Formats: sequence, structure tokens, C-alpha cells
Amino acid sequence: MHPEKNVVPLLIILFVITSGCLSNEATKVNLSNRSNDFDSSSDSESLRIAVSAIISPDETLIYYQDMFDYLSLKMGVPVKLVQRKTYQEVNDLVRKNSVDAAFVCSLAYIDGKDQFGMEILAVPIVRGEPRYYSYIIVPDDSSIKSLEGLKGKTFAYTDPLSNSGKLSPEYMIAQLGENPETFFKLTFFTYSHDKSIQAVAEKMVDGAAVDSLVWDFKNATDPGFTSRTKIISKSPPYGIPPLVVSKDIDPTLKGKLGKILLQMHEDEKGIEILDRIMIDRFSEANDSLYNSVREMKKVVSDAKRKDT
Repeated sequence: MHPEKNVVPLLIILFVITSGCLSNEATKVNLSNRSNDFDSSSDSESLRIAVSAIISPDETLIYYQDMFDYLSLKMGVPVKLVQRKTYQEVNDLVRKNSVDAAFVCSLAYIDGKDQFGMEILAVPIVRGEPRYYSYIIVPDDSSIKSLEGLKGKTFAYTDPLSNSGKLSPEYMIAQLGENPETFFKLTFFTYSHDKSIQAVAEKMVDGAAVDSLVWDFKNATDPGFTSRTKIISKSPPYGIPPLVVSKDIDPTLKGKLGKILLQMHEDEKGIEILDRIMIDRFSEANDSLYNSVREMKKVVSDAKRKDT
């Protein structure tokens, strides 16, 4: 551990205290749970869907509310939104069958698949493909033009199980022949991509890695923060974050929910909702869609061991 890595600029400390936006990776600051969290115990009268904190809790409610209302109408039962602060906590809900389905990150899916047989129910198709990217962003007036220029700077990650917000930038660093754990002076977890965008826009950190789907959506609908950032690097395409279920889900429920999602783009109300959240439609997907993420995970693991 380099001593200078423990020196947190005063401005960042104030930002952490006042906004709850960032969490120091080394000290694992425990932020208050702002999510609208319903009881996730067994409830045969409702459909429980968890959403990983890809965006912040308040934004999640706005983004998913119409879709959940639509699913409730089609399923004939209330749909309950279950939120947790971290991707791992959402994976745990699926593993324990505490929820019926969950929207998770690509890396979180891989871990869930390997550890307890998590299954893909459907994936979003965006701009004609089931793929997305990791963007490296900096303030719009920054002189930094590449990831290499962020060496020795402060950087915001999203979540330990985030592909676009953690694994992908670490892979990019490994490709430079560097150790991801020593490349930056200081790193944080924000626990949502919109908070990472905000942190960069407000110049609380020098850079961040964010989900292209989130940055593009915010830039199209509410560019207050994205307009104050710029993209300096774009990753190769990755398998898009899927909607998953437990391997132990009731087959009838799985089939009914899957059918509704796969046919959503054929319904006038469904089209309206999908257009609003910039999704073409939902589709079936094969696990092989995520092989590139698996390969990156191995490369990053090897790079971190190199200097130990």
C-alpha cells in the first residue's frame, strides 16, 4: 500500500459526507440504504423483482415503474420492486429464492451462474443488439485524453461486481501492462452509474468508468451531468445486463413471465414503455454472450497477482 493512496482530498471528503455519493474502496464506508425496499420474504400473491443499483434508488423507481405496472397488469398480480445497495446483495436474494427475478449486471450474472446456477430469462435489445459498452469519462474541460492519462489520479468505480464500472476498466489497465490495484492514486465505489457520472461532472474525481446504457440514456433525457463530462475511451461490446431467475423458479411462472417480456414489443402499451427507456425489445439469449466478460475476469485476476 502506497502512503499517498490514503490521502483523500478535502473536497472529496466533503462530497462523501454531504451527498452519500462515494464510498472509499479501501475503508468500505457503509452508506445508508436509500432504496425503496419491500419485504422480500415469500409472497405467493405477488411477483418480486429485484433491481441491482445500476442507477441510484430514486432513479430506479422512475426508470422501472411503468414496466413493473405493465408486468403486473399482464401477470394479474402485484409486482414488488426489491432493491439492495450492492450487486452481491441482489445475487444473494436470487440464490435464496427471496425474489422471483432480478435485473443484474453482466459480471454479477457470471458469478451467480458459477456459484448457484443463476439463469437468464431475457435480455434487452438496444439499437439492434444485446450488447453495451464501458465508457471512461472525465470532466468536459479535462486535459486528460486517454486512460493512460488517469494514472496516479482519482477514479470512481461503480460496484465490485460491475462489469462496465469495475472489471472492464481494470482489464483496460491490465492491457497497458499495469496492475489495476496500483494504477490510480485513489479509488471509490459510488454504487450506481449515475452517481459516478455526477462525481465526474462535479470534479470530485478525475475520472470514472460507467455503463454506456446509463450514460446514453441520461444524455438523451436529462443531460445536466453528462453534458459536463466527456468520453475518452469506449470498450469493446459486452453481453448486455440480463434479467435472471433462480434455477429453482417455478417453471410455469418462468414461462409466463418470459413470454410477456418477449412479446412486449408487439403490444402498443409495451412499445410505448420500451421506447421511453430506450429498449427495442426483449430477447432470449445464450450464456455464451458473456464469454468475453469471463475472459476479462481471468486476465484481471492474473494482472493483480503479478506484483504480489
